[in-house]
Amino acid sequence: MLGGCARSPEARRNAYIARGKSFLQKRDYSRAVLEFKNAAQAKPSDAEVYYQLGIAYSGLQDVRSAVAAFRKSVDLNPKYSPAQLRLSQILALTDDPDLLHDAKERLKAILEHTAGSTEALNTLAFTELKLGNPQSAVQILEQVLAESPGEISSAVLLAQTKLQAKDEKGAEAVLVKACKDSPKSADVRRYLAELYIAWRRMPEADAQLRQALEIDPKNAEALADLARLQLTLGQKAEAEQNFKRLTGHEGYQSLYATFLFQDGRSDEAIREFERLAKDNPQDRAARTRLVVAYRSLKRPDDARRVLQQALKKNPQDADALLQRGEMFLADGKYEESENDLNRVLKLMPAAAEVHYLLGKLHQARGETLIYRQELFSALQINPELLAIRLELADLLMQGKDGRTTLDVLNEAPPSQKGSPALLVARNWALWTVGDMPGMRQGIDQGLSQARSVDFLLQDGLWKLRANNPQAARASLEEALKIDPADLRAIQGLRQTYLAQKNAPMALQKVKEYAARQPKSAPIQDFLGMLLLADGNRPEARKAFTTARELDPRFVSADLSLAQVDAAEGKLDDARKRLQTVLSSDTGNLTAQRWLGNIEAMRGDNNAAIDHFRKVVTADPNDAQASNNLAYLLAEYGNDNDTALKYAQKAVDLNPGAPEFCDTLGWVLYRKGIYDSAIKYFELASANPQNVVWKYHLAMAYAKAGDASRGRAVLAAAAKVNSNVPEAKTAKELLETAR
Repeated sequence: MLGGCARSPEARRNAYIARGKSFLQKRDYSRAVLEFKNAAQAKPSDAEVYYQLGIAYSGLQDVRSAVAAFRKSVDLNPKYSPAQLRLSQILALTDDPDLLHDAKERLKAILEHTAGSTEALNTLAFTELKLGNPQSAVQILEQVLAESPGEISSAVLLAQTKLQAKDEKGAEAVLVKACKDSPKSADVRRYLAELYIAWRRMPEADAQLRQALEIDPKNAEALADLARLQLTLGQKAEAEQNFKRLTGHEGYQSLYATFLFQDGRSDEAIREFERLAKDNPQDRAARTRLVVAYRSLKRPDDARRVLQQALKKNPQDADALLQRGEMFLADGKYEESENDLNRVLKLMPAAAEVHYLLGKLHQARGETLIYRQELFSALQINPELLAIRLELADLLMQGKDGRTTLDVLNEAPPSQKGSPALLVARNWALWTVGDMPGMRQGIDQGLSQARSVDFLLQDGLWKLRANNPQAARASLEEALKIDPADLRAIQGLRQTYLAQKNAPMALQKVKEYAARQPKSAPIQDFLGMLLLADGNRPEARKAFTTARELDPRFVSADLSLAQVDAAEGKLDDARKRLQTVLSSDTGNLTAQRWLGNIEAMRGDNNAAIDHFRKVVTADPNDAQASNNLAYLLAEYGNDNDTALKYAQKAVDLNPGAPEFCDTLGWVLYRKGIYDSAIKYFELASANPQNVVWKYHLAMAYAKAGDASRGRAVLAAAAKVNSNVPEAKTAKELLETAR
């Protein structure tokens, strides 16, 4: 009989629930999910089972699954208030008006059954605030505080509501009154102290935190705030003692080790991280921090050892797999990284960090589209990840997709839309799509927060485009007062003088800023490029050499010096410089492409072909390398078929480039496809940049039997320059055509 009871659905349900709650207490949410799923199978009509499952999913930050579980719970029992409240709290965090109204109605229903529920009233006030009804939120919270003057959470939320309405005095008054109403509450004094810290009223903050600790000496939050405040005030010894006291408080044990690490006491910090991981073997966060510390100190073997030990005990340890996958990625072991990350994805399908790392993996492989999609996936899971949103925006901007960039930035949560970083990114996107009024509004909003380099730079460029170089110059000069080494501002300042047709002053200003920043390799390199364009090779070489001496790893200076060498006919010197770059950076495609050009100039066409092949293999979308390879294969490699493939690719990538059209025409000409060759020669010849292209067109007309048009093109080309080899060839072909 006892065995039969143990196997009953109710008994199995109770056993699973008990084990699941035990795992919740240990914060082992993955195992808790499994237990609650088993409980749901044992008793699928139990609302509490799905409520507990929702709690476990919330611990995993799997919001979608949590919402689904809570919805199932309330579907089974609409009067089950805990699930209704949790579901409402999640919905209240969204920015969707429909979901917010749904949360509001659910909360009203809860309050009908449990009148006076402070948590429900606070959530309703928060929801009203999100819906744009601050007065309703204030009324609800004031009602709560009138009935329960010591309700701290309501007082804090009311203060936040008043802060959002820019009523700083009102917010302070609410918390001061809360301190009087709750004289034995350490937490309310801590909240007031945090308000003072935000306002830089440090002495008052210090006093409130000390009062909080007199009331409750074990209040970890207040002790942590006091330690941070002391560190800010330069009271390092006092701060250290308080950080050390926190090692006995759960959730704060690592602050002392972090303090030691940031103070440059690496050995002491590592010992503390190791102690925490050893004393708390079930605390994955402690182990994670130890691994991060090892990696920061360039001790990858120790980090791997810790992760291997963890995975030996539990091959399904998602945190260890995630960190090991990240390490494999950093080491360039992409296949191993992908295996680990995919295993984590099966365990935690809604973990944003997994999608982000998978994105970085595909980025490292050059798979940009998949990289972009993974960033989108991470944001869909957690829209609050501002750093990932900005990275995605930057990626889209690199592809000149301003419209999609704006969509991504506009989907940011309201709390982030006023952040300077997002405003800066959005302004650049508006610049790209040509929305100047929108950009002006964004610049003004940013400048009202801070006259930072980014906003001043955008202000200067906006005014320059609005044909006001004088006003633009003032903004850019203000930006350079903040950061004299900002190359973007220097480039913009130069453009203000060019807009006024004052090229000498434009160059002079760059020289002045380069003189003020003699240790900036990028500025010296930029000055060198301007001097080279101005025909001053000796001074350009001097600037490039200075940049190279300032930073031996500044590859741009090496490439610039190779360019000067080539311009002066020093091809062997240019070749050696580029080979040096490639010896330390084999993936530098610019150096590889330029080396191909140098080899072609030296007459070593086979070597040039080899370099261009390497470029197009690594980057099939490199139009210049494809064009150059096509020409050499046709002219010297006796491989017109392969040449045609690369020539067509170059034109597909950049249809308006006349030199690419000429190369494709020349390959078609060599293959005897004269009508098609004429089409591309005509496109090239429309640009007067190179007279050779006109002679090619004349030759194609001759071969196609259209001698009259060929002679007309030949005559026009001869007026420009009749001393190129192609002139003689075209003339002979047309004479034969007679």
